[in-house]
Amino acid sequence: MGRILAIDYGRKRIGLAVTDEQKIIATALGTVPAQEVIEYLTGYLSDHEVECFVVGEPKEMTNIPSQAEKYIGPFLNLLRKTFPGKPIERFDERFTSRIALQTIRDSGIRKKKRQNKALIDSISATLILQAWLESKSMKKYK
Repeated sequence: MGRILAIDYGRKRIGLAVTDEQKIIATALGTVPAQEVIEYLTGYLSDHEVECFVVGEPKEMTNIPSQAEKYIGPFLNLLRKTFPGKPIERFDERFTSRIALQTIRDSGIRKKKRQNKALIDSISATLILQAWLESKSMKKYK
């Protein structure tokens, strides 16, 4: 069985998370500089079976795509070209950065480490993936 890999796209850093093989829980993989993500994913996919990518979809409160979407489009095209036939699903990522920051605060991590944006991106990718898993689980039981 393959894993599901989530991507929280950012122009500087990309947060990554992956499921276990049973697709029960999401775990952070960390962050990768944006210009190195395709190389990283190529290496990861050569060592692990990945069934599909889940890419965060930034939206405004009015449910329209945010300005960041214009940067994600070219990345999605590159992802499709590099990994043809690998499904890509989009998932609403509203509030993930805020929830990630609150999670970090609640965990008792010191202020200096809380300001680490890479940590926030990594946790955001994990939140996106876990929410995606839960949405699939809910659909299965309806």
